[in-house]
Amino acid sequence: MTGKRRCARWLRPVARRKVRQVLLMRVSLPNRPGALGAVASALGRIGADISLVEIVEKRGDVEVDEFILDLPASQSVATLVAACDCVTGVQVQSVRNYPRGGGIELDVELSRRMAADSSRADEILVSAAPLVFRASWSVLLRLSPTPRVVFSTPGAPDLEPDIVARLRPFDTMHRVASEPTWLPGWEAHHAVVAPLCGQRVVIIARRGDPPFFGSELARLAHLTGNGSTIDVPDQPASTTERSPAHRRPVAPPLYLRDGAQTPDTATD
Repeated sequence: MTGKRRCARWLRPVARRKVRQVLLMRVSLPNRPGALGAVASALGRIGADISLVEIVEKRGDVEVDEFILDLPASQSVATLVAACDCVTGVQVQSVRNYPRGGGIELDVELSRRMAADSSRADEILVSAAPLVFRASWSVLLRLSPTPRVVFSTPGAPDLEPDIVARLRPFDTMHRVASEPTWLPGWEAHHAVVAPLCGQRVVIIARRGDPPFFGSELARLAHLTGNGSTIDVPDQPASTTERSPAHRRPVAPPLYLRDGAQTPDTATD
């Protein structure tokens, strides 16, 4: 390694709970009051716990939402789909695996540690980011005189200058979708790039799906002080082509409804 430091793991889950599937489910439902509540009730009847709901789009009388949820080990994806599809006007479009980790208590603990040791706040953020943001790895870049990695978590790739350049711009927080060919021997990734003070940048990445949610960017913006520099949700970046949306999946789903439009096939 050339001046780059690897960090040890920072946070670990306090206790191991009974294994539950963490899933990302995309659902179309009527754009009217009570529809979301009906879906939540259907999920509750099979013991599913909703962690997050985010509106993807609204098309006239139809709304498309994404749910991050915990599904009990006793339930299957087929049961999940059937429970939601039984609600009038509701259709499950797709179900995908979602990385474990995260939680507001970790955000609070990370913020506290960064404030307690401000001289190492950037390194503390990078060390904790994979767990706090359900990611695979993260790195810290120093931009001057030329962008280079100066700190990274275990499992992070060696990013050569030409690869680092594909992650620009470095002055605004934005998402990046990387195809399987982005780095030899590495699978497709989704990443978020966030500027820090002192000509530094943090990059947080996860293998496969899902892309980073707008709510995750908002949390990262709070930690980095970048509230006014978040990208527009429908204007993402890609390391291989500039047109795809940031929500384009890069891994096969556990369930995909026949004829459903996924983010990589939908057209205006």
